Parts: sequence; C-alpha cells; structure tokens
Amino acid sequence: MNVFVLNCGSSSVKFQIINTDLDMFENDSDHRVAKGLIERVGKDDAIIRLEAEGQEAVKAVEPIHDHREAILRIKKWMEDPNTKIQGIHSWDDIQAIGHRVVHGGEKFTKSVKIDKDVLSEIEECSDLAPLHNPANLKGIQACYEIFGDKILQVAVFDTAFHSTMPEEAYMYAIPLEYYEKYKVRRYGFHGTSHRYVAYRYRKLVKIPREEVNVITLHLGNGCSAAAIQKGKSINTTMGLTPLEGLVMGTRSGDIDPAIIEYLFNKGIGSVAEIFNILNKKSGLMGVSGISNDMRDLEKAAAEGHHRAQLALKIFALRVKKYIGAYMAEMNGVNAIIFTAGIGENSVLIRKMVCEGLENLGLELDDELNKQAVGGKCLKISKEGSRVAVWVIPTNEELLLARDTVRVVKDAPRRW
Repeated sequence: MNVFVLNCGSSSVKFQIINTDLDMFENDSDHRVAKGLIERVGKDDAIIRLEAEGQEAVKAVEPIHDHREAILRIKKWMEDPNTKIQGIHSWDDIQAIGHRVVHGGEKFTKSVKIDKDVLSEIEECSDLAPLHNPANLKGIQACYEIFGDKILQVAVFDTAFHSTMPEEAYMYAIPLEYYEKYKVRRYGFHGTSHRYVAYRYRKLVKIPREEVNVITLHLGNGCSAAAIQKGKSINTTMGLTPLEGLVMGTRSGDIDPAIIEYLFNKGIGSVAEIFNILNKKSGLMGVSGISNDMRDLEKAAAEGHHRAQLALKIFALRVKKYIGAYMAEMNGVNAIIFTAGIGENSVLIRKMVCEGLENLGLELDDELNKQAVGGKCLKISKEGSRVAVWVIPTNEELLLARDTVRVVKDAPRRW
C-alpha cells in the first residue's frame, strides 16, 4: 500500500510517500519512495523541495498561496513523466493519506478514519492547540477538495499515545472544575516519536511490549521526555500545551507561573505578548542570546561563550531532573533512549545528561557515545551498566504510515 503521509504547519507542507503493508511490519521491509517540503506557503516566493528516492531533488521558488495549491503542486510533480517514483505513476497509485494531527484531546486515543464528525471534533480541539490543529485541518480539507472521497484519509494524533496516563499524572493541582468545564489537564505531545522509539527498542532487545520499561527523550527544537512502563505512557513532560517541561529551542519549559504576572506588572507586554516570549524567544535562544540551534551553541561554548555554556548546562540539568523523577516514579527502568535531532547527534549533550547518574545504575561508554551520530542506532552504555542507554533514530512518518494502514484495513494495533 502506498501511503501519502502529510504534516501541515501554518505555512508549510511536509510529506512522504511510504510503501508499507501489514506483512511488511514484522520484518521492517516498508520503505519511503519520495519526500518533500514546501515552506512559506501563502507567499509568492514559497520554497519547494521535492525528491524521489535515488533521484536529485527538484528545487524551486514559486507562488504557493494556500495548502490546496501546495498539495496540487506535489501532485503535479508526482505525475510529471520526468519524476520516477518507485511504484507511483499517478495519484491513483496512492491508496490512503495519513495526516499528523497534533491534538486529539480526550476524544481521540487512537488513530481514526476521517469523516465529517471527526473533522468537527478535531476543530473543537483547536483551542487546545491553536498553532497546530488549524493548520492540520487545512491539509485535511485541501485533500478533500482535491480528491473528494476517492482516497481514505486517516488522522494520527500526537496526544494519543499519552492517553494511558493515570489520573494522578495528567491532572493539575488547580480547582477541579477547570478540568470538568474546560478540560485543563496534561495531554502530552511527540506521542508518535515516543511510541516509535519504544517499539524499536522492544524489537532490538527482543522483549514483549509488557516488559518495556524505559524513559524516552525526544530532544530536538521541541523537547519532551516520557515514562513508559509495561509499554504504556504513564507520564510525560509536556502538558496542556507543548510549552511545559524540558528546555527547548525557543520554549522556556517549566517556569514559576507567577513570572507571567510579574513581567506583566513590569510592563513587558500583554499576557499574549509574554506567552509569545515564552514560546518563541526563550529556551536555548533566550539564554544564549545567539541561537536555538544546538550545533551553534556547542561551537560557541567550546570557544568560551559564557551564555552558550550556560544554555547547555540548563538544558542538560532539566533533562537529568526528569530522568531522576521518572526513575523514581517507575521504581527503576531498563533503558534511557535518546532520539530526535539533538538526541541522535549531540555527543556532548548525551554526555552532560548522563554524567552524575552512575549511582542510579547508568554508565555511559564515551567511545560508543562518540560513534552514535548521523542516524546510527546504537547502545552507548558500558557493558556492565544496570540501565542501558540507547540512541534510536525516530521515524514518526513511518509510524503514521503504518497506523494509516492499520486503520484502513481495520487491523489491531500491536503497539
């Protein structure tokens, strides 16, 4: 089955075409045959990059005024005789579309076929994710406008994996009526990534799902940790929104809530403006003053830039804090798993996070740690370490494609 995996942002359309089916899951024989990204959607100078596997990428700058035009541009490229995509000659060779949807609220605890009722319920969740769900909906609606009901569409939710959290983990210690009336609670995000790397760990060490007791660390521009016990998420660092938890590229992560009122009273700006600062001008960028890119900060820190060094220390300390908390909550774990851009590539951050955790049974192998870059999947702890440390590259798009197949074929989800 050829699945068109779509991830729509407010001004971007990212996609992959993945050939996958139920019989491919067990031996990981499914594979990507094309990918692409259109940025600056809504502008006359949208940046286009489209690539079939094994071919040179098509790059262009063109007017792309909305998500519908972006998807039509991808369709035009797919059907161009000069485009050679394995198993794809026209859009008729696409059997399903899988959409990433950030927030499913309490309604969606698994991936679902999209219909009018599902669309309406996703829209109802938009006030919980105003920066994400409306963009996801634009992609879904554009596909309906272009293809009608000819192709089945599936929604895969970032929040779904964390729906197994117990009440004491997802509730906030605020008046209960705010949960009852407005559904103010912890939802968690990056669920497809946490779920995927936990699944890959299970396959690598050859254990059943019920024996997977790990802490997964999704460290990229957005960051979150998850406590996964007996194969299920029991806690995670992001909350009602993706602002809570770890320090991120431009997000503050955990802060004293009173800071918002304090800054407001100091005339920094409106509440909305202060939240914009916390979301887009804080984190690594805010502390360092130079970049939200870990590569830039590591270089600057090595050259003696104090604020860059401080940003790295704060970042690592926050991750370490949650490792300790989740190990206590779970009464120990089998493994710590690093993933996403920073987690998969930053030798320094992994070392800084793991240092000082020896008494918890975690011993990093420095030489193996140095080898785990560039997409390598590798165990990087010492042979005698009671807690294993792994680097496992994430593949959210593959999980989206697989879930789409399961939903279309009404097959049970094993993970």
